[in-house]
Amino acid sequence: MNRKQKEQILEKLEALYPEAKAELHFTSPYEMLVATMLSAQCTDKQVNRVTPAVFARYPDAAAMAEAAEEELYPMVKSCGFKSKAGNIIAACRIIRDEHGGEVPRTREELTRLPGVGRKTANVVLSNAFGIPAFAVDTHVFRVSNRLGLCRADTVEETEKQMTALIPEEKWGQAHHWLIWHGRRVCKAQRPLCESCGLREDCPYGRKNGDEKHA
Repeated sequence: MNRKQKEQILEKLEALYPEAKAELHFTSPYEMLVATMLSAQCTDKQVNRVTPAVFARYPDAAAMAEAAEEELYPMVKSCGFKSKAGNIIAACRIIRDEHGGEVPRTREELTRLPGVGRKTANVVLSNAFGIPAFAVDTHVFRVSNRLGLCRADTVEETEKQMTALIPEEKWGQAHHWLIWHGRRVCKAQRPLCESCGLREDCPYGRKNGDEKHA
């Protein structure tokens, strides 16, 4: 697949999902950071059920920095590992003590926070600050490779290839196009290739269709 064909697929994704945006609910960089940390191996819907009570009790990083893990964990237990609660509190203490209570605006500073990897940092940069960043989660990794937009074995290589393909000003939007397509159509176990608007452009979709009709 050449670059022009890949760009045409991206144009079709944009047309399919013009309203694509973050599905985590947040009103500040602090809320975006906490919600993204909770979303690891958890659905956005579940995170959105949990965070209203969390943010009501701990409205900013300074308040969260004073939280006790045994108080926070029961509130976020449905989102997974206990370590998430500990990392959130530890991260907010660093934000309070070293960043004046404000979530840092660079990837380097964000990834120094406990529990914050490159993906989470990129999500925060893009969604909370509007800084160009391309976050690769499981949906983005799967869909980018299935569509033939990249050929990568790792998250890091996927990010490298995709940011070379997509104009910087569209990195954040493209992240959401791919996530929405992954959640709605190009699902992990049972992709809906028969009803996919990109099937004729997609190597995986064409192969899947050929096998079904063989």
